Amino acid sequence: MQAFKKPMTQKEKIDRKSFSILVKEHHRSLIAYATALTKESHTSRDIVQDAFVVAWNNLDTFDVTRNFGSWMRGIVRNKWRESLRKNSRQIALDEETLECLEADAREWDVLPDQGGVFAKLEGCLKKLPDRLSEAVKAFYYEGHSGDEAAAALDLQSATLRKRLERARSGLRECLQS
Repeated sequence: MQAFKKPMTQKEKIDRKSFSILVKEHHRSLIAYATALTKESHTSRDIVQDAFVVAWNNLDTFDVTRNFGSWMRGIVRNKWRESLRKNSRQIALDEETLECLEADAREWDVLPDQGGVFAKLEGCLKKLPDRLSEAVKAFYYEGHSGDEAAAALDLQSATLRKRLERARSGLRECLQS
């Protein structure tokens, strides 16, 4: 027997589409924020996914005069705290560190006019010499360990570390300008 499913209203369709756009716009920054909290890639992805589910279920409580990214970071923080209570292996951050992370994230919120922090970072990465950007991609984007990235680029580990140091310095200067 097939269950009767009520067709979506126009409002529900619009909400779903708008929410989908917001998810795409904020996903990367929320993953970065959650990773800063958890220090674990897989845990941060789970937390962000759970946070989006909570946000969808509570979309009618969202105050449209507030910033969506800030609202989502609050949900991510709550999910992270929930995760801490369940998993004693994780280390809690103090309130001062959390405030610093939130302050950094608020700065990222003003960058969408410029394509977002990740778009700006991509632009800065393109300005680096190939040898430095390849090191960044192998280590950070592909998630290789230092030894694995060095082997993939046919470099000594010390050479890779120096290139990453120079790349981070160049990216920092570019992002601050």
